[in-house]
Amino acid sequence: MSDGRFAGRVAAVTGVASGLGRATALALAREGARLLLFDRDAAGLAQTGAGCAGAVLVPGDAASAADVARAAAEAEARLGPVELLATAAGILGPAVPAIEAEEADWDRVFAVNVKGTWLAARAFIPQMRKAGGGAMVAFASTAGLAGSAVLPAYSASKGAVVLLTRSLALAHAAEGIRVNCVCPGAIETPMLEATFAAAGDVAARAAREAVWIARHPLGRFGRPEEVAESVLFLLSDAAGFITGAALPVDGGRLA
Repeated sequence: MSDGRFAGRVAAVTGVASGLGRATALALAREGARLLLFDRDAAGLAQTGAGCAGAVLVPGDAASAADVARAAAEAEARLGPVELLATAAGILGPAVPAIEAEEADWDRVFAVNVKGTWLAARAFIPQMRKAGGGAMVAFASTAGLAGSAVLPAYSASKGAVVLLTRSLALAHAAEGIRVNCVCPGAIETPMLEATFAAAGDVAARAAREAVWIARHPLGRFGRPEEVAESVLFLLSDAAGFITGAALPVDGGRLA
């Protein structure tokens, strides 16, 4: 069901090739938003775009200032100033203890997850000013609110996203620009599948799945669409008095 709550409004979504970004893009399209979609995976970008009528598709790397600036310019030229932004681009990184991580892997996780979020904010928030206000939702994680022995680089990067969100919220509140983030728990996405695959053999994988699902009091993993609905709420006027929030969407994991 759709009530067209974003009809005619211009939104940009990064990291749309699969998972949470794709679910968010499809949900915004269903609600009438005019979309700029961005991802480095051209094939996945096209697949998502096929479900978003009229969307402008821009391939590029979320960690590249030039690519993100190009996407912002395309959005403004073809759709008008972006009012709504969801930064779903992210990578998991190495599933090894922090002191065993390779420097290049650590740097890449922070480049995509943290720098990529910052680059998107830097590129699109000025357009929100032109539009007279707007809203941004960054994608953090429950791993950014609690430590992780298995995914320390990912956890540290998502913790940085939470604090970047709060800093942006304070900096732009007077301009009528709200900035929040969602903190998903374990969601049924390719990223979660990669986490389990990294455990090793079948027995190790099953053991890791059992541990992870036991952390969620609702007794299951989340669905991408459930996270997308939370993102749409935070982008919508219904959340007009909410900024600087880090919303867990985690089946009670952090309760």
